[in-house]
Amino acid sequence: MSMNSGRGHAGRGNHVPPHLQPPLGMWQQVQDGPPVPPPARPSAGLRPTGRKCSHPVGSTVVNALLIIVAGLVLAGVAVLVTAQLGTAALVLCAALALVPLGICLAGIRWVDRWDPEPRGALVFAFLWGAGMSVAVTLLFGPAVTALLSAGLDGASPDVVGPVFQAPLVEEIAKGLGVLVLAFSRRTHFDGPVDGIVYAGTVAAGFAFTENILYFGSALTDPAGLGGLITVFVMRGIFSPFAHVMFTGALGFVLGVVLAKRRTGGRLVGAFLVGLVPAIAGHMLWNGGLVVVFTDFFSFYFLVQLPLFLIVIAVVLGLRRAERAVTYQRLAEYSASGWLTDREVEMVASPGGRSSALAWAARVGAAPAMKRFISIGVRLAFVRQRLRAGHAAATDPQLELQLLHDLDAARGEIISAASARRF
Repeated sequence: MSMNSGRGHAGRGNHVPPHLQPPLGMWQQVQDGPPVPPPARPSAGLRPTGRKCSHPVGSTVVNALLIIVAGLVLAGVAVLVTAQLGTAALVLCAALALVPLGICLAGIRWVDRWDPEPRGALVFAFLWGAGMSVAVTLLFGPAVTALLSAGLDGASPDVVGPVFQAPLVEEIAKGLGVLVLAFSRRTHFDGPVDGIVYAGTVAAGFAFTENILYFGSALTDPAGLGGLITVFVMRGIFSPFAHVMFTGALGFVLGVVLAKRRTGGRLVGAFLVGLVPAIAGHMLWNGGLVVVFTDFFSFYFLVQLPLFLIVIAVVLGLRRAERAVTYQRLAEYSASGWLTDREVEMVASPGGRSSALAWAARVGAAPAMKRFISIGVRLAFVRQRLRAGHAAATDPQLELQLLHDLDAARGEIISAASARRF
């Protein structure tokens, strides 16, 4: 496994192998920006030492405060739910709710494998979903139901609540958490896949708390344990990704806008636009069974399952597009001497990553190799913004810093491999 820092083969240029060609036109539109060449690689005598990327203290403090506030709200919701259900019922319902939560988080982690988001951001997303969005729903839901009932004179409360109020209030409550992340984690919110990951994590947190409430309600139903099992199968086994799909549509829209580095008022406008498919999907999901279908399984196989398969296809296309962008942009650094062609393959292709990590594990350099790959992917998307003309003012400096960090990670890998060899 070569880890030298020499210049890549000039013959490759920016050619993308056929298996990495993006299937979606959305990414193609931002790949044809003005030619912004990568910075020239310094000579050996001027080579940077490779210090860690520094993060503004103010940003770190804000992110910490957001996590603390979201955590405190979740604690308050937990006290409220405990008072409503009792400790024993809460423990049982929470244990059951962990099953669909685990399924959702495993799916989100799979989507997030290519360019993992910061753990702190994902923790905040989950806390917001499980606590803040539930608190907002509980606080404003009854008032919105009353307003909608007055406006929809003659509509049954059994229809107004699940079909109109729940989608409206819940999607706004969850979506606000995604909007907070769009502003507070802007340097890591690079595109639609990031938006889906953040929104999906918020939604998974919300579904976790909501499932506890649903399971607790089923326990008090005359059907008893049989009713609880029925609700668990319907919500926890057949449709664990429902909320993830709804809010994921909002995250997708925000990610598309952020890929073009649009902020401020345009980001708020994108939030409002993204709420439309999120609320509409939620209404279809809830209303289909209440208004159109009377049998859950007919509705599930005719509507829910096809929608889920469409979402999976979209996500697969987006992940493939991310790999293509990574390959194209890192090829520019190969031509400038920052990376070898072999290193581009190591970062930009799944097979290259697997073989690189396996080799690094054998020579005791696995942590440094993971860091090398992570920095490389982030660098590719900074270059994408520069190439497409959507860069933030700090992106040129960030690009240089990431290049230096890439050199440092490479040095650690070489040192570890050399030490193991001798």
